[in-house]
Amino acid sequence: MAEVVLFHHALGLTTGVTAFADELRQAGHLVHTPDLFEGRTFDSIEQGLSFVKELGFSEVMARGVRAVDALPAELVFAGFSLGVVPAQMLAQTRPGARGALFFYSCLPISEFGQAWPKGVPVQVHGMDADPIFVGEGDIDAARALVAEAEDGELFLYPGDQHYFADSSLPSYDAEATALLLQRVLKFLAVL
Repeated sequence: MAEVVLFHHALGLTTGVTAFADELRQAGHLVHTPDLFEGRTFDSIEQGLSFVKELGFSEVMARGVRAVDALPAELVFAGFSLGVVPAQMLAQTRPGARGALFFYSCLPISEFGQAWPKGVPVQVHGMDADPIFVGEGDIDAARALVAEAEDGELFLYPGDQHYFADSSLPSYDAEATALLLQRVLKFLAVL
């Protein structure tokens, strides 16, 4: 059993994010889903990012840190899109991380001022024609990260949707999500 902290995307803690966490729980994992927006959800990425700009990216990361303060060090940090920001920061800088799972996003390793930690496996998942993941350079950051990590994998799925694993959204792709979930559960099973 792994203990996972799963951070939501810019639309907030949607029922689709919760449903994904429930899939991991059903496989026997302990999953925390902190609500970085304190109950707020949004109908579009633009609305969510506007709220994040008001709040400040530093506050989003601070809320992520506070969400894990009372938890053990041996966590798997996971995030959907915006949620990758606190997930990657914590996986990269908080001692004891057991693994990292990044969905639809990845930041350059240099963003957090230190190398990827030795012994921390990572998976990055995204669609091969996602205008955000591919078009904004996250795929390049993901390639660099998996090359540096001792155990890193980048998985690309056919399609152009960003939030493809959130079952509450029109962008949901059941086939891609089933494969993503299979890969994630295999990853967690060996930690």
